[in-house]
Amino acid sequence: MKVKNYFQCIALLFIITQSNAEDKHLWLEDIESDKSMNWVNKVNKTTSEKLTSNVLYNELYSQALTVLNGKSRLPSLSKRGNWLYNFWQDDVNPRGIYRRTTLEEIKKKEPKWVTVLDMDKYSIDHEKNYDYRGMTCLPPKEVDCLVALSPSGGDAVEVSEFNLEKLEFKEKGFKLPLAKSQTAWIDKDTIYVATDFGINTMTDSGYPRIIKKWTRGTSLKDAIVVFSAEQKSIRAYISRLDNNGSPIDIVSESTSFWSSKKFQFNDNKMTNLTLPDSASISGNYQGRLVVSLKKDWDFNQVKYVQGEVLLIDLSLLRGETGEIESIIKPDNKTIIESVNSTDFGLLITVLEDVKAKLHLFTKKENGKWASQEIEFPDNGAISVSSVDDKTGDFFVQFESFITPPSLYYVNSKTLKPELIKQQDESFNGSLFKVEQYFTESNDGTKVPYFVVMNKNTVFNGKNPTHIFSYGGFRNSLTPSYSGSYEALSGAYGKLWLERGGVFVLANIRGGGEYGPAWHAAALLKNRHKSFEDFEAVATDLFNKKITSAKHLGIEGRSNGGLLVTATMTRHPELYGAVICGAPLIDMQRYNKLLAGASWMGEYGNPDIPEMWEYIKTYSPYQNLKENSQYPPIFFYTSTHDDRVHPGHARKMAAKMMDFGYQVDYYENIEGGHHGFSTNEQLAHRLALSYTHLWKNLK
Repeated sequence: MKVKNYFQCIALLFIITQSNAEDKHLWLEDIESDKSMNWVNKVNKTTSEKLTSNVLYNELYSQALTVLNGKSRLPSLSKRGNWLYNFWQDDVNPRGIYRRTTLEEIKKKEPKWVTVLDMDKYSIDHEKNYDYRGMTCLPPKEVDCLVALSPSGGDAVEVSEFNLEKLEFKEKGFKLPLAKSQTAWIDKDTIYVATDFGINTMTDSGYPRIIKKWTRGTSLKDAIVVFSAEQKSIRAYISRLDNNGSPIDIVSESTSFWSSKKFQFNDNKMTNLTLPDSASISGNYQGRLVVSLKKDWDFNQVKYVQGEVLLIDLSLLRGETGEIESIIKPDNKTIIESVNSTDFGLLITVLEDVKAKLHLFTKKENGKWASQEIEFPDNGAISVSSVDDKTGDFFVQFESFITPPSLYYVNSKTLKPELIKQQDESFNGSLFKVEQYFTESNDGTKVPYFVVMNKNTVFNGKNPTHIFSYGGFRNSLTPSYSGSYEALSGAYGKLWLERGGVFVLANIRGGGEYGPAWHAAALLKNRHKSFEDFEAVATDLFNKKITSAKHLGIEGRSNGGLLVTATMTRHPELYGAVICGAPLIDMQRYNKLLAGASWMGEYGNPDIPEMWEYIKTYSPYQNLKENSQYPPIFFYTSTHDDRVHPGHARKMAAKMMDFGYQVDYYENIEGGHHGFSTNEQLAHRLALSYTHLWKNLK
């Protein structure tokens, strides 16, 4: 959409200039200026004096830290060669260790681990705090690896080559300075690199737009350019989809958050692939692409439906001959959540009314695909964590609201899950029950939500209740022992449920709980439907007398932070307290701050008058009013969040303070968009959050 004429340009310039002139808190967007940091330190101190002096805070902090540092926590595993790897943080290793063990050891109660990389030692040696951000290794041996480390906890990382045989960084290995880089191995001496190469090499969204092929021993500036994306695109990205030694190199140019042009790079030639811009490539199965559709697709006189998973010959997508096979289609209640490609078949996780089931799809001798369900308990979340390419055996993690994370080993021949490890209970799950309810939103849409409560809960409208939700970016909120999408190891049960609270998870539109259509229903001008769904859940809780407005607290982070502040300004009378983490709030300027421009496919472009017309109806910063009855609110964010600008939370908090509203605010200096780098920092934030809720809802 373009600005239509000169007069429209002038009008838009006037609106933006007038808005900026009226925004007396604009200076808080200067992240590390003395003035901004003086404000941060002052409000942090005020919040600390107010909340941490409370006896309740000390109890909550101690309980949270005990849970987060628990030795029985389930290790999240990845398989490389003959080893199982895991990143682990506890009281002894606050910044964490990357470690490994064997299949034989992991089945023991106390496995023996070998430390691969000690982040506390690394930080001391380099005189700066570093966060571990992942490792990519060259198949099939997976010995040569590229390690991403963040000096501030943000998305920008330093990349260095590491050898998993010698357990050391290579002195003359590949190395990249701090940037939002992406890499992929080609062979032992060659990698693909997308990074900040200098002037005009980053997109307007702050991500790499150029991909190069870099050979060991040569200068990065002499690396060969293989692809350049448009400046206005979101990013350029390259994936090497390896399957049994037959890699496929796929280049994606993200033209918006939800669309991308796809190419195959082969024999130094870039070929366009005839795929819908909205489709996603899930893997490489025996030299064919596994594709998930996000919209209906008419191709070669056949109609494929939104949410369908297809197996496609690359030759067909290059304009040659080939075949398409349909593996699975969604229905009204069932959607495909994830696909894992293995040499032995496709592991597909589906959601049936937000509850997960796992199926193995294999091709039979008659050429037809057959599905076999792998039995797990009902009402939980399932994730395939690692697959052995040699045997086809795999690990699955299962958890629910009241079942601790549990690790199962599944033999590919019997498909019978073997429970090999389970986290100790963080709270007594036998005391609680889980109910799933459905309520009706403004337009008649049925919206599901889960309620976790004591089995003896009396429906008298007086129960302190905590709703967590998100409603954006096609993210599905499934039953979790953490109560949210963060790995909190059941802390919410100890800090909230056992103290008499009721917990609610709201599966509102904008998420992916019912597939791409559930997400699309709340995009752009329909964003308000997410808020209406959330408000319908709150109202249904009142109608059922589970709680009432003065006992209801709500929480959301990132896009969820936009959700809770938007609904707070729309209907402050519905809530007794708000927790808002790492939020988007000033929706008139979000596209100008850090990675904000990449999300215009979700919200729209506020610089275009037609789009600002609907964005301005809910943008919390612009809709905040003086002399209203807003509930007490707790903001948390991070100074070094290089994804969602901390200025959103800062400005909203400052504006609410100016108006005399009750505001608690905590800004962690490090931690990036996660908001924390150590378990101690996370325990502090959780204790502040629940102290805020208990003080205002009882």
